Amino acid sequence: MKALLVLALSSLCATAMADEVPTDVAQQPIEEYTYSTHLDIAKVVSMSEIPNVCEVVPAKMEYDDSKGQRHILRYSVMGNGCSNG
Repeated sequence: MKALLVLALSSLCATAMADEVPTDVAQQPIEEYTYSTHLDIAKVVSMSEIPNVCEVVPAKMEYDDSKGQRHILRYSVMGNGCSNG
């Protein structure tokens, strides 16, 4: 009976922790990159993985600027699936 209670409580704690998302990033608008976009990147926080395809795919980068503000930038990049042979 105690094991069942511990299992139930631990699953509730895991669910509650999974719902936690930093509000400053969750509410950030995603900026679209263009050639005229001025980039002020002081620190890259994360970058999306580039798929193994031979075509242009969307990618995201999360970064902090020189003032410490967090940004999310969406841009296009060529996939990693192209070969020269």
